[in-house]
Amino acid sequence: FSCNLSDRLCCLLGLLYQEYRDKSTRQEIETRRLQDSQTDPEESSPSEETPSEAEPTSITESKAPPQISLLRNSNSRFNLWQDLPEIRSSGVLSILQPDEIKLQEAMFELVTSEASYYKSLNLLVSHFMENERLKKILHQSEAHILFSNVLDVMAVSERFLLDLEQRVEENIVISDVCDIVYQHTVNHFSVYITYVSNQTYQERAYKQLLQDKPAFREVISQLELDPKCKGLSFSSFLILPFQRITRLKLLVQNILKKVEEKSDRENTALDAHKELETVVKACNEGVRKMSRTEQMISIQKKLEFKIKSVPIISHSRWLLKQGELQQMNGPKTSRTLRTKKLFREIYLFLFNDLLVICRQIPGDKYQVFDSAPRGLLRVEELEDQGQSLANVFILRLLENADDREASYMLKASSQSEMKRWMISLAPNRRTKFVSFTSRLVASRKHGQLRRLFPAQPSRGTSKGCSFTIYACLCLCAGWIFGERLHDQERGWFPSSMGEEILNPKIRAQNLKECFRVHKSDDSQRRKLGSRNRQ
Repeated sequence: FSCNLSDRLCCLLGLLYQEYRDKSTRQEIETRRLQDSQTDPEESSPSEETPSEAEPTSITESKAPPQISLLRNSNSRFNLWQDLPEIRSSGVLSILQPDEIKLQEAMFELVTSEASYYKSLNLLVSHFMENERLKKILHQSEAHILFSNVLDVMAVSERFLLDLEQRVEENIVISDVCDIVYQHTVNHFSVYITYVSNQTYQERAYKQLLQDKPAFREVISQLELDPKCKGLSFSSFLILPFQRITRLKLLVQNILKKVEEKSDRENTALDAHKELETVVKACNEGVRKMSRTEQMISIQKKLEFKIKSVPIISHSRWLLKQGELQQMNGPKTSRTLRTKKLFREIYLFLFNDLLVICRQIPGDKYQVFDSAPRGLLRVEELEDQGQSLANVFILRLLENADDREASYMLKASSQSEMKRWMISLAPNRRTKFVSFTSRLVASRKHGQLRRLFPAQPSRGTSKGCSFTIYACLCLCAGWIFGERLHDQERGWFPSSMGEEILNPKIRAQNLKECFRVHKSDDSQRRKLGSRNRQ
């Protein structure tokens, strides 16, 4: 290219990446709401029309249209592929089928969003990282933790964007982009794992610098006020790589939904999606590992053992849930409560493989008086026992710290809190061996919800994304236990954060699309299981 890359990109999109994500998320939500309100979207769909025999079977073969000069045009601000002057003047919109136009838009969105992302990354480096006043304030080690390997990430984005640009400029009708995504994910996107894994230390260092260095706080505030930042905070620029790698997977997934089945483009989209999913999972696991290590060290310092000490810190152990419950005491504890019982506060630390039962003591400490492996826990809900036993369940330790069986009658603050504790303490382990395809079939029996703007992202989810989930178990007091369709992450969320998909055709479409994305993985798991059995 004859002109500078950054100059062309700054004019490609007027939006920074965070603004682009907010805008695209709102558009996606409105589109899905509109689809959900339609009772029969297929009847009037123009995509069902059969093309006449006179129509060419391949646009690229039948016509040699001019190149798109969007990325070289310094005055271009078009966000839709079909709005480009080159597209409108070519007449290609009257030839392409509606489904193909939608596919072109999906691929074009991936390119333009990468340009917006690169622009924001460039601003993070040039405006913040390379600021001379900031360099003088920060020690070299502090700057390294704060900005990590962002230069590597930006270099990868630049190389990726150049290849995407070249593909767009080859032909007015984009042939494919997922093959480029696949190659770059396999060969270059490991830099995202390094950056995202550092997120825990990055956040801690940033908070510490704001607290300990007034000069740092002052410079950052001044830089944030610059019109270039468009009102966005420094921290919003720091989380760009984590947002992008997650969003990129969703963009490829959107392309996959629109490509023709059993085609070469479907195969490349599946390959790209699989590799991106691997990178995203590695990023999430890196963040979790760092956070878990710090959390386990913090918990270990707070525990004092009244019983035989149990080593808490382990690379394979992490905290699932912690909180206060009421233990029912008395000389003859029974379900009928014919004698007055007393309540005593206890505190539970539930790890993935261990339960620790404590009482809180002065000095923000906890005295451990019992423990048990998580696999030896059983729970039982008490039903129809009157108001005094509302939200009460029995926790059985088949083998506790004293190598004997023990039972605790525990009271939660609400019905939903009780059920969340029960499922966490003794989950249904059979679900581990149920294939994804089987879960899709079962999910038709449950209400499916679309989660919109999660204020508190659940474990493994990215901030600000909208996604579809189906509810596995509906609970009272406004909490639902659900699973995200696009990556099978499970967790609890308030029912107010989502809205039910009432249109049965849209629900069926979501399940079909999800099955299509994961069918190759499920088939591979079945083959592996068959090989193991042999």
